Amino acid sequence: MGQILEKFQGKQWRERQMRKITDKVFYRFKDETGKAYLKFEDLYIAVLLVYNDINKLLPGPHFDPPSKEEVRALMQECDMNLDGELDHEEFFNFVKRLTKDTFITVSQGLIITLAVAPTVALLTKRTTEGVPGVGKVVQKIPNAVYASLVTLTIVMFQKAAEAKAI
Repeated sequence: MGQILEKFQGKQWRERQMRKITDKVFYRFKDETGKAYLKFEDLYIAVLLVYNDINKLLPGPHFDPPSKEEVRALMQECDMNLDGELDHEEFFNFVKRLTKDTFITVSQGLIITLAVAPTVALLTKRTTEGVPGVGKVVQKIPNAVYASLVTLTIVMFQKAAEAKAI
């Protein structure tokens, strides 16, 4: 549950995740080419790698990468020194702008899950309290513990479903 709650830390969490992903991808290209910048061809491959990492690391639906035209247009906006290449910081800002809607979607999904799951848990607890054999055990579990267990179970099922979809 701690990992889920960490995602609600907002902007700092998003910044750390984006920095990890962009650093990994940027330094991969830097190590392979020896250049500290990305031209359009390398940038598009880097975008595909970033989206691959996002789809692996973040909960929620699968996100499709943008088209080459969208990448080219955003590259021109993020190329601050107008040299037709993106350095490390320009690349970070590029990816941040490119993926802003992705993080909004992920956050909305987590909020819905974490708001609805405890309510469902308490309703199911009340329902199962009347079941012979199980009811007495369920009654002994505090509401907060029961709601947390059900919420974690729902999140685990969502993660398993996402893994199967990929």
